[in-house]
Amino acid sequence: MISSFTKMLLVRLSFLLFLLAFLGCKREEKAVVEILPVSGEIQVLNSCGISGAAAKVRDYLREKGFDVVEVGDDRLWNYEETVIALRNPHWAGAEPLARALQTENIIPLRNKRKLVDATVFIGKDFHKLFEQGKP
Repeated sequence: MISSFTKMLLVRLSFLLFLLAFLGCKREEKAVVEILPVSGEIQVLNSCGISGAAAKVRDYLREKGFDVVEVGDDRLWNYEETVIALRNPHWAGAEPLARALQTENIIPLRNKRKLVDATVFIGKDFHKLFEQGKP
């Protein structure tokens, strides 16, 4: 026969083992990185004269979640640096777009006939951007 003292000791030991097992378990928390698309429409214009520059930037921006709706050549091919013309001054995607293109050149250039939120004028720094491996 098991004495009441032994029964109590077994109950306490069982409880202690349960607590140790429960408290000793570490939950693994996995970081979830969610890429959210940036709403808004972007026009990309080749302003550097390098063949295929606008298409390459379009593909890169689409990979980053931007909605590029128009690609073409600018009338002038003399931009030294990439410039973002902000057509919609309230567009929240201006800063993420500038970071993606590694430029601080954001200028408000409202045009009521333009139906895009921003126009990217690709400058002669195009190769520098892609050589760094960022876009």
